[in-house]
Amino acid sequence: MAGEIPSSFNKLLSTIGKSEEFLVKRRLRSLVAISGSDSEKLGHLAARAISYHERVRHRYDKRKYTGLYVYHDEFPEAESMKEVFEGHAKNFKYTKFELDVYEKSEKYLGKTYSYLVLDLTRDLKPNDIGKLTGIVEGGGLVVLLTPSWEDWDNHLTIFKQNLTVPQFPEPRHVFITWFKSKLLEHEGVAVYDSDKNRVLKKFALDKEKYSEAASRDIVIPEETLFPRELYELALTNDQVRVVELMEWFYEKPKGKKVLVVTADRGRGKSCAVAIGSVGLIHLLAKVKPKPRVLVTAPSPGGVQSFFTMAATALDTLGYKYDVVKKGGDVIELRSSRFSIEYWEPLSVPKIKADLVVVDEASGIHVPMLYKIWEAHKRTVYATTIHGYEGAGRGFSVRFLRRVKSDKSTEVLEYEMTEPIRYGRDDPVEVWSFKTLLLDAEPAELDEIDLRDIDEKNLVYISYDPSYLFSKSGEEELRQLFGIYVLAHYRNEPDDLGMLADAPHHSIRAVKTRSGKIVCAIQIAEEGPIPESMVDELLKGGRIPGNIIPDRFLKHTRLREFGESKGWRVVRIATHPSVQGRGIGSWGLKKLIEEASIRGLDWVASGFGVNEELLKFWVKNGFKAVHISPDRNPVSGEYTILVVYPLNERTKEFVEVSEREFKAKLLLSLPINYRDMEPEVAKLLVDSTPPILEKLDKSCLTPIQLDRLWVYCLGPMTFEAAADLMFKLANLYFSLPAGSRPQLTRLEEFVLLTKALQGRSWEDLEEMLKKPAKDLHKAAHDIACKMFEFLTGVRPEDYKPGIRLGDYGGGRLLFL
Repeated sequence: MAGEIPSSFNKLLSTIGKSEEFLVKRRLRSLVAISGSDSEKLGHLAARAISYHERVRHRYDKRKYTGLYVYHDEFPEAESMKEVFEGHAKNFKYTKFELDVYEKSEKYLGKTYSYLVLDLTRDLKPNDIGKLTGIVEGGGLVVLLTPSWEDWDNHLTIFKQNLTVPQFPEPRHVFITWFKSKLLEHEGVAVYDSDKNRVLKKFALDKEKYSEAASRDIVIPEETLFPRELYELALTNDQVRVVELMEWFYEKPKGKKVLVVTADRGRGKSCAVAIGSVGLIHLLAKVKPKPRVLVTAPSPGGVQSFFTMAATALDTLGYKYDVVKKGGDVIELRSSRFSIEYWEPLSVPKIKADLVVVDEASGIHVPMLYKIWEAHKRTVYATTIHGYEGAGRGFSVRFLRRVKSDKSTEVLEYEMTEPIRYGRDDPVEVWSFKTLLLDAEPAELDEIDLRDIDEKNLVYISYDPSYLFSKSGEEELRQLFGIYVLAHYRNEPDDLGMLADAPHHSIRAVKTRSGKIVCAIQIAEEGPIPESMVDELLKGGRIPGNIIPDRFLKHTRLREFGESKGWRVVRIATHPSVQGRGIGSWGLKKLIEEASIRGLDWVASGFGVNEELLKFWVKNGFKAVHISPDRNPVSGEYTILVVYPLNERTKEFVEVSEREFKAKLLLSLPINYRDMEPEVAKLLVDSTPPILEKLDKSCLTPIQLDRLWVYCLGPMTFEAAADLMFKLANLYFSLPAGSRPQLTRLEEFVLLTKALQGRSWEDLEEMLKKPAKDLHKAAHDIACKMFEFLTGVRPEDYKPGIRLGDYGGGRLLFL
């Protein structure tokens, strides 16, 4: 192989080799990007890089190493490159390599490798970079194999192809240009062009700025509640501290106890919490039967490192248990003495447990986090602050603010800083954070900015992605993405790639006069739908992107809507320190004005509905037209679509769809939406237009009317009159406010939650904070008001009972 290797490449490797002792001692990693159009040559060079590195490294770190090679097996060139590399890898002296495809890369998270080779010749998916580069240990090497350096910018990758939609078949080519610039910009990174056999960027490291590696000596507290063997599983003092903090849960809480563990990726937070969870089980098992720990995360794959470490901790203590798997993922460790179970977030509030662990809490919507907190006495929230899983600052800002304000909840917080696999300030981690904007933060606002906000001296701006992803625009890009990080959105590196290259996506922002970004808006252009596709969609077919036209056609059935075009607001977020000051509404108003000038037909959005968000959109004139029949299993929210029509024709579409939506919602409340939050349901029925002009007095048959009177004043229970109350509730919420009987706020909520949703009296007591007797009285009062509204007679003046000849039927509206 040596004869095939250009001398310029060997010289580059020797430069890295000269720093290897320093890199090993300080547990720092290095990265080499090798570009070229000859796939077999790339395979040779990658193998040469590893074989050279492992021999030099072994002088200072005498052990066996592991490596991972990841590629796309659907391309012949990628296969041949892999085969070339694999042929050489068999002869590596100290390193054993695994080879696998990107589709299976999730299973390697939580593992540690000495070497990583990523084949980027066919694809560059930002998430893959974010998650896989983190598995390499200090002293190790990351090798990136890329297409020809000069042609790579415009390379049509799999990721880019997946960003296109029928109306925009060509992606932008921005992200790879950005990616290349960051490779050339950061230390600890070398770049080699194999087509021209030249070094594009030499390997260099400013050794003076790297302090001596922090001591790895683990200090275990002298006195512990958990067995000492568990503490000995910790790899850093940060992990020791988290395990120690979890002893706090042993004493039964009077109210609620919440432990929040935050860290950048690779700090071992999940493993530390797993050790502590087993310690708690060990203690609780002595005082109660079968302790139960629930673990939740956005997906089962996200908790595999937790279960792996929990199993190790159980083995250490000599416990016997069964392992339950689903789809290859561990979802339960159980025995007759304890259980540790994974459940999706939506289920966790409904299940009793001694401890709930929420892993990657930033990936779960804040309203769902509230429900988990409210339902359990002991909870641990572990989340990544900066990582491919999604940034967690929004979780910290929004969730903790409310939890800390609750007097019955004790809160402990701990941030882990020491990396497990590599040293502090590792150059490859710095490069990945800067490239993927994992450490993005919003701008610091001063008094002048705050005055501009109060006086609405603001600037609405449209951004060109090429500018944002350039040296000139990078600071504004970091401010924009930093706002999303701190908002209620989970931000992945793929989102950054979408901003750069999705041809139908664009960015708007609201700035103060000094240039600080205080609101970020991401929009996607959707429609019109080709006539040839409309029939397919009406039959249940699919179309990439175009969420608003797709759902509108499928659920409203108005085929002409397919001819329209508009903007879907993908994300809108305000700087966290100035939320609630009307900035989002100001920006939305400017967006609507721009869309109207451009001749678009609508502006719309889809989001997980909660009262706060729904109020924002309704206040700004958006109309609800569809809601999903099921809750999202991660966020626990129903997804709702809202539309703002920009012309008379679209207004007609929306008016029809609003009425249909309202009728469907009212009839579906006891079936699909029985557990919908009353405030959300009430806001939906109040903000949608009436579907009846007035109430037909003969909507009840004489017998039904007589039964209503019995419930109103007699001994009949609500349950015996439930059919009447359901029907009357439907009619009540279908009418204009001025054409209804006058009910109090409490009576309206009882009518909604009991008569329409069919909730239990116990549920109503908890939700409405009223005793059962007050709720029963409210239901009777509703019946009396409805009776008098229909008959014009007070119930006490009515003569009950009817004769056969009086029975004339009655129109059974809505039934």
